[in-house]
Amino acid sequence: MKGTANMLDELPNDSDGNALRQLVLDGSDLSKPLSVDFAVDVPDGDTARTVATAVSPLGFQPDCYYDAESNSWSCYCTKTIIPTYDLVVAIQRQLDDVSRPFGGKSDGWGSFGNATGPKAK
Repeated sequence: MKGTANMLDELPNDSDGNALRQLVLDGSDLSKPLSVDFAVDVPDGDTARTVATAVSPLGFQPDCYYDAESNSWSCYCTKTIIPTYDLVVAIQRQLDDVSRPFGGKSDGWGSFGNATGPKAK
């Protein structure tokens, strides 16, 4: 557990570091693959579908989503990775680069993790 504590202390204190830290605290093993959903905000449904088409060849499984409550569109780009801080940040930059010409922008990520037992306390 000492190695995990050191790893957690080394993560930056920003939204990406905090999200990775929370995955570990919830019982996930970051040395093993897990499915991560990267959100890309887009202006409309056509753009969501365009971004989905653009990210598919990059290994993402895209899903276009309309939120009626906020009247907004997103393209969720899912990829199974062994998550590191640098990789998560690099993927978000990649999604920014791909979606920017269409008016999109990366807007965070999430994962249900890969924990198989009770949550760590």
